Order: sequence, then structure tokens, then C-alpha cells
Amino acid sequence: MGSDNSLNNLPEIDLSGLERGTLEWDYAKSKLWKAVEHYGCFRVVFRKIPKELPDAILSELRELFDLPLETKLLNNDISELAYGGYVGISPFGPLYESIGFDDPFKMEKIEKLISTLLPPGKPDFCKNVHNFSKQMSELEIIIITMIVESLGIEKYLDEHLNSVFYSFRVQKYGVPKTGQTEIGLNSHKDQDVMTILYQTQVDALEVETKDGQWVDAKLSPDNFVVVIGESLHAWTNGRAYSPNHRVTMKANTVRYTTGLFTAFKQGYLVKAPEELVDEEHPLLYKPFDHYEYLKLIQRDAMENYGTTLKPYVPLTAYYGVDV
Repeated sequence: MGSDNSLNNLPEIDLSGLERGTLEWDYAKSKLWKAVEHYGCFRVVFRKIPKELPDAILSELRELFDLPLETKLLNNDISELAYGGYVGISPFGPLYESIGFDDPFKMEKIEKLISTLLPPGKPDFCKNVHNFSKQMSELEIIIITMIVESLGIEKYLDEHLNSVFYSFRVQKYGVPKTGQTEIGLNSHKDQDVMTILYQTQVDALEVETKDGQWVDAKLSPDNFVVVIGESLHAWTNGRAYSPNHRVTMKANTVRYTTGLFTAFKQGYLVKAPEELVDEEHPLLYKPFDHYEYLKLIQRDAMENYGTTLKPYVPLTAYYGVDV
């Protein structure tokens, strides 16, 4: 189930210490855009974030995920987002669990969740989640800035930045029960704008490139992984590639990851800028509200994945323009 091609790894881009408008910025931007177009997923080095910060969060996750199911489900009463609370093991993700933090820039929301799950709370863990989320958002802003510059639509940058929100998730992939290689999370695309992941050193992520080849993501300890979501794919009228990806667990060790998810705010219509629509690039998607899209995905997941595994339904099925 691993990589079935000759490609060795995802592209790696160092975005540390760059200043906009310099030759170093332009070089990194060129490399990043090629990765966005062909892979939709790439490795990033960003030394502004000290490695000790995400590692401190990952070290606490066993206690969090070892809580009784009824305790973890309390997050669903707190979260206001579709897929924002606790996501448990399912036919689609047979080894997968995750816990979401709505609006991690607000310390009080993090503290409310953690004090509910682990009373009387864990102040250091809450502080680390808060700080890590803010620092990862700085990385996300660098990436989106390079993307709009690559497309020549810099005038939309402020509108874009004012139209998104962030959520933070911690995720667990369990050990295969058979002792053999098993799917932890089936092939899918992310629905958001962008996901930035950091993991323990258990490689399991596989990504399908634009030409249909599967690549194993082999990560070094200082790597973040960036995954382009369908909403950014739609907003760029198909220029940014949103890849299918899956998690295949091979090791006898639990895999933990953290993720910052960027998505468009409720009520914002995701629509490609007019500069990106022409005869060569006809409009691919009707305008849509990201929140409404998530509700459709959630509805179909409940119908399709409750008892059997059905193929993942992409954005095209809901909002694709008939040609």
C-alpha cells in the first residue's frame, strides 16, 4: 500500500527568515509554487517555531486520547464547527481519532475544553496550544502570500486574510490490530484552505501527485507538512492542486499529529477572482459557502460511512460547473 513510484519524497522548502521582496523570497516562492501546482503538498522548514513547542504538545496527547469515549465526546457539546469536536474511529478512519480546538487564538476557549476533558485543566498545555497555533498561522500567511504573488493577484491578499479563521486539531493513529500494514485514514481531500501538520517521528502519510503517482511523505524532525485544501483549489480556479492523501500505518507505534486548519468564515462566498477565469481557464466551481459545504460533507459521511465505506465525494460533485 505504500508508494508505487520512483519519486523519493515530497519537495522541501525552507521558509525561515525570509523577507518579502528579496531574491531569497523569490527563490523560495518559485519552488513553493511548483510544489503547490504539482503536489498540493510539501514539506516546510520554519525555524522561527522552536521544535520544543510542538514536541511538548505531542508528549501530552496519550493522556488526552486515553480518556473514556464519553469524556472525549464532551467536546462535541463545546465545539460550534462541523467536524470541530471529537472525531472517533469509523470505517473511513479505522485507526483514527482527533480532538478539535475552535478558535485557538482565544486562550479561554482552549482552557474551557481542557478543563472539561481533564479537570482541573493543564495550564502549560493550553499555553503551548495557543502559542503554537499563532506561530503556525504566521507560516500560513507566508505561504498564502507567496501563492497570490505567484498568481499575480496580490490585491486580494488582505481580503483573503480577513476572510479566514483557524482551528487546531490533535490526532491519533492507532497501531494496526493485525500486526500487518493497515489503512489508518482512507484516501480523501481536505475541504479547507490549507492544513499545516506536525507529527511524531512515525511516517505514514501518502500523497497522490497531480499525475496520479503516490508518494510517501518521509519527514525529518524539523519538517512541517502543508496540504492544500479544496477551498483554495476552488478559489484559485484550479491552479492550486488539492491532493488525495491517506494514512497507512506500518509501525508498531502510535502516531500523533497536530494540525492547524485554515478555512473560510461562515457567510463568505468562495469564488475565483475574475483575473483567474478566461477562455483557457473556464470557471470550475460555482460560488459556495465553506460552512454549507462542510454540512454537506458531514451529512454524506453519516449516510455513507456509518456501516459501509463509500468512495470519497469531492467538491466537484457539489459545486462543479457543468461544462
